[in-house]
Amino acid sequence: MSNRHLSICALALAALIALVPLVRAEVANTPAPSRPDVLVVTLDGIINPVASEFILKKLDDAEEMQADAIVIELDTPGGLMESMRRMIKGMNASTVPVIVYVSPDGARAASAGAFITLAAHVAAMAPQTNIGAAHPVSAGGGEMDETMSDKVTNDAVAYIKSLAKAHGRNEQWAEDAVRKSISSTADEALEQNVIDIVAPNLRILLDEIHGMTVKTASGEVVLNTKDANIVREVMGLRHRILDIISNPNIAYILMMLGFYGLFFELTNPGAIFPGVVGGICLILAFYAFQTLPVNYAGVLLILLAVVLFVLETQITSHGALAIGGLVAMFFGSLMLFSEGGPLFRVSISVIATTTGTTALFFVVVVGLVVRAHKRKPTTGNEGLVGLEGKSSTIVDKDGGTVHVHGEIWSAYSDEQISAGEGVLVESANGLKMKVRKKP
Repeated sequence: MSNRHLSICALALAALIALVPLVRAEVANTPAPSRPDVLVVTLDGIINPVASEFILKKLDDAEEMQADAIVIELDTPGGLMESMRRMIKGMNASTVPVIVYVSPDGARAASAGAFITLAAHVAAMAPQTNIGAAHPVSAGGGEMDETMSDKVTNDAVAYIKSLAKAHGRNEQWAEDAVRKSISSTADEALEQNVIDIVAPNLRILLDEIHGMTVKTASGEVVLNTKDANIVREVMGLRHRILDIISNPNIAYILMMLGFYGLFFELTNPGAIFPGVVGGICLILAFYAFQTLPVNYAGVLLILLAVVLFVLETQITSHGALAIGGLVAMFFGSLMLFSEGGPLFRVSISVIATTTGTTALFFVVVVGLVVRAHKRKPTTGNEGLVGLEGKSSTIVDKDGGTVHVHGEIWSAYSDEQISAGEGVLVESANGLKMKVRKKP
């Protein structure tokens, strides 16, 4: 090899050695592949407007953060059909894949929960969970007439079958869940093509559905969930407070406390504290009523009861107004919430306790009023009648003085009373009293 060739090789080698640090720097500056983000929220409780609002907000958040998927961990006994439909509309309109995961072990997706699970892009369950029992109930939770029952049931069947068909799931099972209230375990649901997967925990679920193709509002999407970065979000303080007071029993108790506070303020003007507490409780109660199927005829009956109670303290009705108030309160409480079945009814024990406490209160109050009317006056001129004393001077028709109740009084009598004799007050007029000899 000539000297010229050796020089060229040496120059090439030197150039390669000079490029090595630059290559290393470029490799070091190249960003590592980012992990997919999965938003996870928990829906544990009754499906009501609060739950619906929370889930719809999280669906929007998932789109804003460009999450690869959103997981709804579900455990519900059911709830309101309208709230469920709003939630499902939001899921259908979502461009982010929605995964409904019935968990943890022991959870259920009953009634409205079954609809929500079937509406998901991916339906999953933990091993020891169940799904089904989706038969609609009447407005008051009792029996509907045959025509109305058929209408409601057929509407629910059509809706749940359309959800199952849209996601390639078992339509016959969906219909039976509504018509026959059937319920299935996680393994049975998987075997009958009701759900897509059974997974013992969230991490395994995300790894196993990785690569699955689902159809969202924006078209087909291949799930990218393996080793995903899980972003958990919980209900904010506003939703948590509203969810607590949206419990029919809590809302009912708040309303009754509000009415009691106003009652005490009206019957004892200037007390202030009962009125303030009552006003706050009433505002919270009516705020909660926005999320509940309220029958305002029930509210009016309870309000009538309060009016009758106030009148009872102002008018001597010997308990008639109070009895009318108790009857109005009891029936108003029974019909306060008009839809949603047993989940949205005030507990009969709460109604009985409230009505019983009110009855006891007015029995005591009315009893005290009656005794007060029968009691002899202890003040004023009337309070002097019947008191005993002693004459200080001779007392006759022309007058005299007596010592009564620790005081010297001018007095007169139809009979003559000697000084020092015992006397009994018959009447008093101004500063002069009529007396007679003490027997």
